[in-house]
Amino acid sequence: MNAFTYLALGDSYTIGEQVPFAQNFPNQTVQLLRKTGMQLHAAEIIAKTAWTTGELHQAIEATHTFKNYDFVSLLIGVNNQYRGQTADEFETEFSTLVKKAIEFAGEKAQQVFVLSIPDWGVTPFAEGKDKAAIAQEIDDFNLVCGAAALEYGCHYINITMAQRMDGSNLNFLAPDLLHPSGKEYEKWAAKLAEAVLKAL
Repeated sequence: MNAFTYLALGDSYTIGEQVPFAQNFPNQTVQLLRKTGMQLHAAEIIAKTAWTTGELHQAIEATHTFKNYDFVSLLIGVNNQYRGQTADEFETEFSTLVKKAIEFAGEKAQQVFVLSIPDWGVTPFAEGKDKAAIAQEIDDFNLVCGAAALEYGCHYINITMAQRMDGSNLNFLAPDLLHPSGKEYEKWAAKLAEAVLKAL
């Protein structure tokens, strides 16, 4: 039996800014799935800290990849919000990326997993900023993510609710007090691994 392939698309939350590479959520997902007996290649990751949807799309076009993957995750948008883009502007670019993810999954939308955008406003990094406004904008962006996943037939995994509860807990934060620690990514990986097992 051939080993499954996994492509993770995103930004700092996918690459795992300031955590060991093995502790980002794509790699933890692979480890969880392997523990179930699934044969799985290492995760391929196209992600970089501070990328917006547009920058991720440009990187995808410039990266040599397999034509198809058994499953694909997409987590992007926080930097669009951070840079002041509106949810309407985000919607157009995000839909393009969802369709690209489905293409990577061999046109099998049920093998694409959209993760919600975390709320950086709950972290110590956001001290002094309008946390309520940030939360509302993140919610608006996540409505776009959820609606796109539903429209195109992909899975939608909400990690934001739990992340908000952990967002001021130092155990769940990287040293920069903004990005998640491996402990937080472990929760995301568990949700993704569970959804992947059901889908595949």
